[in-house]
Amino acid sequence: MQPKPLTIDDIAALVREKFGDVISNPEKTPTAEFFTITDLEYLQAVMYFLREDERTKFNYLYCLSGVDNGDGTFSVVYHLESLGVHGHRLEVKATCPKEKPEIPSVSEIWRTADWHEREAYDFFGIKFIGHPDLRRILCPEDWEGYPLRKDYKVAEYYHGIKVPY
Repeated sequence: MQPKPLTIDDIAALVREKFGDVISNPEKTPTAEFFTITDLEYLQAVMYFLREDERTKFNYLYCLSGVDNGDGTFSVVYHLESLGVHGHRLEVKATCPKEKPEIPSVSEIWRTADWHEREAYDFFGIKFIGHPDLRRILCPEDWEGYPLRKDYKVAEYYHGIKVPY
């Protein structure tokens, strides 16, 4: 018989037991339950723990999204699932300042993060430290700016061609 999936409070308690106060209190909304990594130096260690610990076994990163919070910060939201093991889901957030948009890469923890991080870099300019091949994935290499930033101004022309918008 498969054990009952852990709650966000259970998972947060396990993280705090191992790492101390490196996460925020869990937050619950109608669509998500998450906590925020408050010390980015622990991001990779916490993520490894969430993947490897037998009680959590978050073996699947099914989405990684960049967010321009509109307050001078960016967030990266990691959507995790214990697929085929425990069945629980979790969102983890990490935040960085817009002036220095850097967050450690988790691409060595979940290989799917490789392309997700490239997309967040391409659209928000968030640099994932330690990523093996951080470059644009959807915009051309010579594209100027990051299209999903709230302060992005669409160029009128690209290589002499009018940009329709």
